[in-house]
Amino acid sequence: MAAPNTPQAKTERLLNLTMSLLSSRIPLPKHRIRQLVEAYQVVESDEAFDRMFERDKEDLRAMGIPLVTEDIGVFEDEQGYRIDRRDYDLPAVELSADEMAVVGLASRAWAHATMAGAAATAWRKVAAGDEVDTEPFVGLEPQLGGAEPAFEPLKNAVLTSATVRFDYARPGEGGSRPRHVEPWNLTAWHGRWYLVGYDLDREATRVFRLSRITSGATTTGEPVTQAVPEDLDPVSMIAATDPQEPRPHPSVLRVRVGTGHQLRRRATAVTSVDEQWDRVAVDHGQVAPFVAEILSHGRDVVVEEPAGLREAVIERLSAIAALHEEVGA
Repeated sequence: MAAPNTPQAKTERLLNLTMSLLSSRIPLPKHRIRQLVEAYQVVESDEAFDRMFERDKEDLRAMGIPLVTEDIGVFEDEQGYRIDRRDYDLPAVELSADEMAVVGLASRAWAHATMAGAAATAWRKVAAGDEVDTEPFVGLEPQLGGAEPAFEPLKNAVLTSATVRFDYARPGEGGSRPRHVEPWNLTAWHGRWYLVGYDLDREATRVFRLSRITSGATTTGEPVTQAVPEDLDPVSMIAATDPQEPRPHPSVLRVRVGTGHQLRRRATAVTSVDEQWDRVAVDHGQVAPFVAEILSHGRDVVVEEPAGLREAVIERLSAIAALHEEVGA
């Protein structure tokens, strides 16, 4: 049980009170409720319990929980409390086939996130065994997050308005230089992630491509000095700093049947290998982001050509394996 007089303790108490009232078929008198709810058992005096119980009743009603008071027993002044399930339970949710497919698509967006298990469970409950027509959404594979190590700390920094430091390599400058930034926005553009923020050292708004950050991004604890502009347009700013599309490089991948829809949509050619695999020819830009995209498909995508791309994938996998061995040692 959480420490008393904390938000967590109150939440636990209200939840236990609700469960106790829902589980009873008859109205419960106060003395019985005090025996059932653990938090009430440790209250020292009857007066303190009465005050706490009165506050909790009002809180439940304010949340829309239909708490009913009824006279019970032979004494007119004895009251009991209950929650009528008919008023408490929500009606069945009715979704059309298209709506069900959209919900399923949303649940797939958590495929690689910490909420993956919960999202899958929720989707099974919504689907409830019904056939879901996902045909209108074939080829869509939403994913959250980026492969760059700086993505997660920068995302958190944007959400909490926390000033950050990191080393950044600009093309043609040779080496990396430290940056001191108040982050405003993380945006994906043309398959790459960018940070838009205020560079404190240069006293100007700047755009940073995450793949060029060469160090970890750490928060400094400093108060934010610049408000996010109301007319901030991250996409236009990113396009202005990187207007040219990267020169395409051809590659040939072996993709398991029924997977790799993002790759198939961009493919210049798709041929069948056997019942399990297709050969997919697809052009790509920078190697590092494309390697990350390939790895996001796990065992469903194998690089056949070119040799340099295949070696880059093997090198990244070897680094990941070595890191896991280090952690497990």
